[in-house]
Amino acid sequence: MTRPRPRVSIGVPVYNCERYLGASLDSLLAQTFADFELIVCDNASTDRTEEIARDYAARDPRVRYVRNATNLGLPGNYRRTFELATGEYFRWAAADDVSGPEFLARCVEVLDAQPGAVLAYPKTTFIDEQGRLPSEYDDGLHLQSPKPSERFRQLLERLQYVNAVYGVMPAAVLRRMRSPGAYCAWDVVFLAELSLYGTFWEVPEFLLYRRFHAGASSSMDRVQISAYYSSNGRRQIYLRGWRHLRELALAVARAPLDTMEKMRAGRFLARRAIWDRDELVRELSTAMRELATGALRH
Repeated sequence: MTRPRPRVSIGVPVYNCERYLGASLDSLLAQTFADFELIVCDNASTDRTEEIARDYAARDPRVRYVRNATNLGLPGNYRRTFELATGEYFRWAAADDVSGPEFLARCVEVLDAQPGAVLAYPKTTFIDEQGRLPSEYDDGLHLQSPKPSERFRQLLERLQYVNAVYGVMPAAVLRRMRSPGAYCAWDVVFLAELSLYGTFWEVPEFLLYRRFHAGASSSMDRVQISAYYSSNGRRQIYLRGWRHLRELALAVARAPLDTMEKMRAGRFLARRAIWDRDELVRELSTAMRELATGALRH
């Protein structure tokens, strides 16, 4: 018998997160909005992640466990998780974060009521390894301008922590966009591109508890991050600023915008490159030194 299509697909990309995975899945299964599927996409973990995820899948028919044969890198696993989704709406959920019970209900309510919305996300509280020391954070990404170029500009000027990427989005819109690329901080480019397709809505409640701990990517240095985003775990040339400019320009070019809106967004990127010119030069200089000294070799 074919299962009916769920309203929401929740994708949990995970790699070696045995310590926090159970708490994350418990919070997702406790949602007051119950019409969802939960896809745990395991990026070839070597700890107890598989055992934990299979146990949840055996106990709740909404949970589906998929294991990648090899490590696809962080963006590759996020991409794979979305490819497995069947729901009308989609959200990624980090395997070390916790979601408040009204998370899905409040976000789906917004998307159902706002046809032009492409993202609904709640406010965020930061927590530590033990779930203590809560600190509230204001994302400031309630982007309501009717002009895509203005939403694009506001997103890139305001964005710091990329909490909003864990909001709820229409799956049909995501399929029109380019999949997450295998480069550092792909989620920044992803949200910027998404802003070109519609409005962002912030749910006023604090319903995302984002965990900071030693193993999180937010705690890594540039050497660790470079390897973390690679599918083979090898460190790559780190040209974040240059790569982001390229990907943002491509996002503008392929977005369904009129010529004037594309020109406005393009002018903003040109000004941004001028503002960041010192950092862009430093990136090139560092990359050249690493290539000359063989620092990228293992």
